Amino acid sequence: MGKTVNKVGKKTSIFDIILYLVMAVIIIITVYPFYSQVIISVSSTEDVYKTGLILWPSSIDFSGWKIMMGYRTIWGSYLNTVLRVLVGTSFSVLVTALFAYPLSKSYLPFRQFFTSLVFITMFFGGGLIPNYLLMKNLNLINSFWVMILPGLITGYNVFIMRNFFMGIPDSLEESAKIDGASDLLIFFKIIIPMSKPVLATVALWVGVGHWQEWFSNLLYIDDSKKWVIMMVARKILIDQDFGSMAEATRNLGMGILKGSSNEVQIRACVITATVLPMLFVYPFIQKYFVKGVNLGAIKG
Repeated sequence: MGKTVNKVGKKTSIFDIILYLVMAVIIIITVYPFYSQVIISVSSTEDVYKTGLILWPSSIDFSGWKIMMGYRTIWGSYLNTVLRVLVGTSFSVLVTALFAYPLSKSYLPFRQFFTSLVFITMFFGGGLIPNYLLMKNLNLINSFWVMILPGLITGYNVFIMRNFFMGIPDSLEESAKIDGASDLLIFFKIIIPMSKPVLATVALWVGVGHWQEWFSNLLYIDDSKKWVIMMVARKILIDQDFGSMAEATRNLGMGILKGSSNEVQIRACVITATVLPMLFVYPFIQKYFVKGVNLGAIKG
């Protein structure tokens, strides 16, 4: 017998058209500011001061990139940032998973009490001055770990992982225990491999947070050699500290004048250089992102 396939044509309603137009406008509003900075970073002096909508530079000028690349603090801060993201994300995901997994088990003693403690931390904090005094008493001032330990674990990430772990059948753990597997072996050999979506989701959140965070540098670190890229970007974009680039400009036979096109180009180059890495990383873990959020938010 032959199969009859009925194809039902879906008509595009006026609502769908309006929705597509609204989404297109939102995308343009979101993307264009960053795109304009990319264009300005490689534009000539004439294009930098040109008013109106700029879709493409009339001539290419990499002088801003040359000045920025010759600035040694940029390279050092990039290395510090990459190291912070790798170490901070790895430790945070591991500690969060180790904390969330026991909370997902109904047989954990005082489970409700520990869950309530985690919940409270989502609404109340110790305050800025107590945190600073704590870091000082722990001898973490001007230390790499002052950027890692204070935000190592957050209540929201704990609940996301806990809810995901609650969705894993207990029969897997019970069968592994019958075969003689220990709790740590079950966790690392069974639970972790099955939890890639939520681990990738939390890793993305934590990694982006570490990449964008600069306040701990401003508060706890005085040595500019230990600054991250966002702290350097803040000095350039907000404080407009271009004086420290004198060495780079002298080596290139160039100069930075207040309000000059070079200054505008450098700011655009810094913005581009700080945003692009996250744009490149996101597509590789996007397939886990939505799944991890949905599955981690099913159970309360």
